[in-house]
Amino acid sequence: MKNYRKLNIAEINQLTTQFCTAEDWSKINVVEGFSPDHITHTRFSGEIELGIFEKEMELPGGLKKKTGLHHVTLHNCSIGNNSLIENIPNYIANYRIGSDCFIQNVNLILTEGESCFGNNTEVSVLNETGGREVPIYNRLSAQLAYIIAMYRHRPDLIARLREMIEAYSLAQKSCYGKIGNSVHIVNTGTIRNVCIGDYCQIDGTSRLENGSINSNREAPVYIGPNVTAEDFIVSSGAHISDGVVMSRCFIGQACHLTHLFSAHDSLFFSNCQSENGEACAIFAGPYTVTMHKSSLLIGRTKATTCTNSALSIKESSNGARKRPATHISCGRPK
Repeated sequence: MKNYRKLNIAEINQLTTQFCTAEDWSKINVVEGFSPDHITHTRFSGEIELGIFEKEMELPGGLKKKTGLHHVTLHNCSIGNNSLIENIPNYIANYRIGSDCFIQNVNLILTEGESCFGNNTEVSVLNETGGREVPIYNRLSAQLAYIIAMYRHRPDLIARLREMIEAYSLAQKSCYGKIGNSVHIVNTGTIRNVCIGDYCQIDGTSRLENGSINSNREAPVYIGPNVTAEDFIVSSGAHISDGVVMSRCFIGQACHLTHLFSAHDSLFFSNCQSENGEACAIFAGPYTVTMHKSSLLIGRTKATTCTNSALSIKESSNGARKRPATHISCGRPK
C-alpha cells in the first residue's frame, strides 16, 4: 500500500504555470518523492493518484523520453511510477494504470459503469441460433467448455458450473478498469471496459470493448493494427493483428489470429492459428488451424484434432459442405 499525500502550494503553482488545471486540487494525491517537473498541459478531474516520474523510457529505435504526463485529461485515475502518457485527444476515465507504462496517441480509454470485463459473456457456440451457449471467463478450459456445450443431458451439472462461473465473474466486477505494469498502448482508437494485463502491447488497434487481456511478463499479448474486438477474453501469449474482427469470442493461450480473419460466437483454445477466413459459432480445440482464403467455418467442433481448412471450403453443422477440389485434413496438410 502506497502512502499518499496532498499537493502543496508550491507544487500547485508549478503545475499551473505548466498549463495544468484541476477541478479540485485537493482531490489529487501523490506519493512521497513526487515532483511536478514532467507534467504539462494536463487536466485533472475527480479522484487522482500519481506516482513519481523520474526515469527515462527508451522507445523502439533508441529514442529516449522522460516519463510524465503531457496533453492528457484524467478523470478518476491512478497512475503508477515512471509511466509516460501523452497526446490523448479525448480523455482517460476510471482506470488504474500501473508502473512503467507507455500510452501515446490513444483516442479514448474509459470504464463506463460497472463491468465484468468480458467475463460471463454468453457465446452461442456450435449452433448460431442458440441452445449450447458457453459463458466465457478468464479461466475457461477446453474441457470445461466442452462439458457445458455438449452435456445438456446433465442439467444439474450445467447449472452448477454456470453458478461457479457467474460467482467468479461477479468477483471481477468493478467501476475501474486496469492497465497493468509495462503496458504499451500507441496509435489506438477506443478502449472501453477492458482489463489489460502486464506487458501487453497494443499498437494501431481500432476498437476494444468489454474484454479482458490476460497478458503477463512470461507470455505477453500483442494486439496489432486495425483489430476490432468486443465481448472477448484473450489469454496469455496470444497474437491478434492485421485487421482481425471478433465478437463474443474466447482466445486461448498462444493463439494467432491474423490477416483479416473474422469470428463471432466462437471458442479458440491453446495454440490455434486462424488467418484470412471466417468463423461462426465454432469450437476450436487446441492446435486447430485454418489459414486459407475463402474458408468459412460454421457451427463446427474440432475438440481434439488439428484441422487445416483449405481454399473455398464451407463447413457447417446445419448447412451443406462444399468441397470444390479441396480437402480437410487431420494433422499435417496434404
